Amino acid sequence: MIEKKQLRAELKQRRAAHVAAIPEFQRALLFRRPPEPVLSLVPEGAVISVFHEMEGEVPASNYARWFFERGHRIALPWFAERGAPMQFREWTNPFVEDLLEPDPFKALQPAADAPLLIPQVVFCPLLGFTSRGGRIGYGAGHFDRWLTTHPPHAAIGLAWDCQLEESLPIEPHDVPLDAVVTPTRMYGPF
Repeated sequence: MIEKKQLRAELKQRRAAHVAAIPEFQRALLFRRPPEPVLSLVPEGAVISVFHEMEGEVPASNYARWFFERGHRIALPWFAERGAPMQFREWTNPFVEDLLEPDPFKALQPAADAPLLIPQVVFCPLLGFTSRGGRIGYGAGHFDRWLTTHPPHAAIGLAWDCQLEESLPIEPHDVPLDAVVTPTRMYGPF
């Protein structure tokens, strides 16, 4: 466990340095729309889950707006409190961040009265990934538990290129991704 904790700290530092080196005007142009191979993984009318990015994470909310404009319902992770199971609630308009409120982890989430949704396509945050879809997250296991109990049509990681690792300490409960998208390429589908 200490190995994973140390790895997560190193991955966060590497990601922060990578993002700081990208000029802000260039960052604003990244992840504007999913690549065509990702679209082949998305069923027509599917509920799409993204995450509202925290500092250093890829701008996943750009995908929320892109899919919303094409008629998809958008869901964000939602937590009643720390330790509560992750659910997904509807972000009724991803062009309006005022509809969101802080979650227990300092990310933004829909209000408690937003409709609960079960997404068919889940875009996952991560700290590191392998070229075969292995993923290491923040350590709480929220996404792994949700993906195990609600297998989606596709689970896709969004990452910076610097987050690629040759290998990761993958455990039996770690759910592999179906694909990973970075600014320069797509890994998978696997």
